[in-house]
Amino acid sequence: QVQLVESGGDLVQPGGSLRLSCAASGFTLDNYAIAWFRQAPGKAREAVSCMSSFGSSPYYTDAVKGRFTISSDSAKNAVYLQMNRLDPEDTAVYYCNAVGRTSELAITVYWGEGTQVTVSS
Repeated sequence: QVQLVESGGDLVQPGGSLRLSCAASGFTLDNYAIAWFRQAPGKAREAVSCMSSFGSSPYYTDAVKGRFTISSDSAKNAVYLQMNRLDPEDTAVYYCNAVGRTSELAITVYWGEGTQVTVSS
């Protein structure tokens, strides 16, 4: 089965930390651009972090820069999002995304089904 599966979402108090994991199966992430998105209730899905290729230098939105860290592990074919100093504004469903050129004419986009992060006291 070709898929991305996120895990690690939980209920956490403000100021707390979580680490999200995204494991790929059925394909390798080595040649894909990777991103983490999130979607809060009633709002559009937004990207919060990405790397243009697996293992490359990361980028972050201003909302999470300095608090979130994206990382990759080729051996485990997985990507992670370390989230520190969480704020209620971070409450959302978090999605792993991978985009890659799979042939001369095709680009394949993979989405995980999401994992819920709730930041509340």
